Amino acid sequence: MTALIDVVFLLLLFFMLTSTFSSFGEIELNRAGGAQAEAEQPVQRAFVQLGADQLSLNGTSVELTTIAEQIDEGLVLVSLQGDVTSQRLVDLLAALRGRPDLTVLVLE
Repeated sequence: MTALIDVVFLLLLFFMLTSTFSSFGEIELNRAGGAQAEAEQPVQRAFVQLGADQLSLNGTSVELTTIAEQIDEGLVLVSLQGDVTSQRLVDLLAALRGRPDLTVLVLE
């Protein structure tokens, strides 16, 4: 009986140490669609190209930490290069997420 209690304790300890208790945040992804209703006023657009080691805003190289301040309100189109990782995309979306006046669309 003592050996069974030791095994149960070891299993409990193993599962407690291997599980993660961190919470994961959500990042909303919008995909650029076809026909959308036209807005009454023209929408300002910014074009962001995201690569593994480069980031450009309307053709000008920028840093990830300062991109949110350089974009005015409006629509942000994000184009992904072939070598970009999903973590890099999440970092960009998290940087732009704090701005409620921006709508971010990830192009296919």
